[in-house]
Amino acid sequence: MTSPTSSSNIGMSSLSDLNDSQHQAVTTLSGPLLVLAGAGTGKTRVITFRMAELIRSGIDSGRILSVTFTNKAAREMTGRMSGLLLKRLKTRPHISTFHSLCVRILREEIEALGYPRQFVIYDRGDQESAARKALRDIRVGDATLKPADLLSCIGRWKMNGVPPEQAADVIHDDRDYLAASAYRRYQLSLRAAGAVDFDDLLLLTAQLFHHFPEVLTRQQNKFDHVQIDEYQDTNEMQFQIVAALVREHRNLCVVGDDDQSIYGWRGAEVKHILGFQQQFPGATVVRLQDNYRCTTQIIQCANQLVHHNLGRHEKVLIAHKSGAEIAVKSFPDEQLEAESVVREINYLVKELKVPPQNVAILFRTNEQPRQFESELRRVHLPYVLSGGQSFFDRREVRDMMAYLKVIAHPMDEVSLLRIINVPARGIGDASVEKLLNRAVKTGRKLWDVVSEAAAEKEISSKTANAVFAFQTFLDEYRERFRITDVGLATTFETLIEAINYESEIAKQYKEVHEQLARSGVVEECISTLRQYEQRAIRPNLVDFLEETTLSGNDREFGDDEEFDKPAIKLMTLHSAKGLEFHHVYLVGWEEGLLPHQRSIDDGSATAVEEERRLAYVGITRARDHLTISHALTRKKWGKRRVSLPSRFLGEMNVPLEQDVT
Repeated sequence: MTSPTSSSNIGMSSLSDLNDSQHQAVTTLSGPLLVLAGAGTGKTRVITFRMAELIRSGIDSGRILSVTFTNKAAREMTGRMSGLLLKRLKTRPHISTFHSLCVRILREEIEALGYPRQFVIYDRGDQESAARKALRDIRVGDATLKPADLLSCIGRWKMNGVPPEQAADVIHDDRDYLAASAYRRYQLSLRAAGAVDFDDLLLLTAQLFHHFPEVLTRQQNKFDHVQIDEYQDTNEMQFQIVAALVREHRNLCVVGDDDQSIYGWRGAEVKHILGFQQQFPGATVVRLQDNYRCTTQIIQCANQLVHHNLGRHEKVLIAHKSGAEIAVKSFPDEQLEAESVVREINYLVKELKVPPQNVAILFRTNEQPRQFESELRRVHLPYVLSGGQSFFDRREVRDMMAYLKVIAHPMDEVSLLRIINVPARGIGDASVEKLLNRAVKTGRKLWDVVSEAAAEKEISSKTANAVFAFQTFLDEYRERFRITDVGLATTFETLIEAINYESEIAKQYKEVHEQLARSGVVEECISTLRQYEQRAIRPNLVDFLEETTLSGNDREFGDDEEFDKPAIKLMTLHSAKGLEFHHVYLVGWEEGLLPHQRSIDDGSATAVEEERRLAYVGITRARDHLTISHALTRKKWGKRRVSLPSRFLGEMNVPLEQDVT
């Protein structure tokens, strides 16, 4: 198919700027292609150059789909593509995350599955509320099964394509049996609310493709070429969706690194990248092995370590710069480890003038950073702990988003229950509980049982009037947002004033400075909506909520809104994937921490291999200087215990430096 834009309109850096392997990957334009892109080998450059080369060769840019895992990565890819294209194309390549792609498909096709086209996407907080209600419905308390644990089970089942009616067939114990029962209730409540969760976006898309061939054909006909970034992170549902989309033309390019497959606990299956040639016979395989990020010393260390994994594609990274030797330090305990690391960072930042954002401390578990935080505060060094509270997790933001969700999606009872009495409007918890129980028993919506409950004296007429008044208020603002001529943000601002949310802030926080800070958070909500309005072609509430919910999912992949601050980064090894720093400190390299005790107890080689890949990811985050440390003793459960150095240190064969300061 010929592109509406001629090749002369496409500006590219010369292909001669690419090394031989990159050039082969960029110019292999048809059939299945596996690009094994080692750490720091120019993966994103290859993906964007290849898209531009497809367009230059005559492919309609609008028929190219490129999928990655985070909105941040999609934005970066879009920006790089804009830099490669001299003139504006009539159509643009479709660059999105897996979840955004599935949302687009479901918005077009989900009615075939009995869901409304304008479905709401539940975020983690909404899911926990729905899970808590499901457990309450089957009379299971937190002591038996926590909502978070139920969601973990549901997520595992959905990622493997197991619907509620089949969950009982794959249970392993009594806990799974309870989870399977609650799964059914959970999914029924989502359907009743016209809602889906993140895992549903993938599962329902795969179900559409499987049960409705005409839907699959329509979606297949949209694209002639598909590219998948970070292919080693795909789960079973993502694999099924991709395989279905390219079944006819087989023009699939996947880019990834099996040595960086570290999300098995979240459903990612390294077998997809390891078995690509079996799944797509005749595939071309290109290995990118020239590393432009790290020093020779760091790459040698990384190569030695990952070579101990048996389940991998054979490849050896080659560095193009030399530098300092890797430092491996041993400390008597975790406190001295933290003091020494921070002392060295303090010297780097204050004496050598290293920008603090060029320094990272990476650890295996969320319990490890406490001592490092204390030391950084003591010497007044700025730091950001990645994975801290998100802006959208703040109480005030969740309240504001709940108002917008109920207005955009009238069936969303999870959001309704959050704000039905916030600020207080005379609808107490006991009355809400009675209304909810009646609604569940009769299979109706909460709004529909109010009159009946009041008539039977289950709630007072005063409470019933307050509920009806709130319903009228929401209906009024639903219409205002639909026909607004002053803009979404201004209408939102009017709503916040109308409910007098300042009274809720004053009720929750007694200190004036805290009230001002929380009011500032609400103002930021309005600003976020205003920024969306300015960049959206056709701004509307549904699209805004969808965008904010999907971007919140990025945090699981280390995409943190706090990250750009000029501060030292404290983060887990999982969160650090895809990032790089001039100075990296890998701390707590001990048996039980890295590899983690769960992997050791698992007893399988594959579990420890994923931990080894995680260590490899940590090593290859360092551009110039790498320090690895461990403690000889560590306090666990209130007692000091002896810690053994990680087996990975011995596998790397690097000299150990004792430190008893």
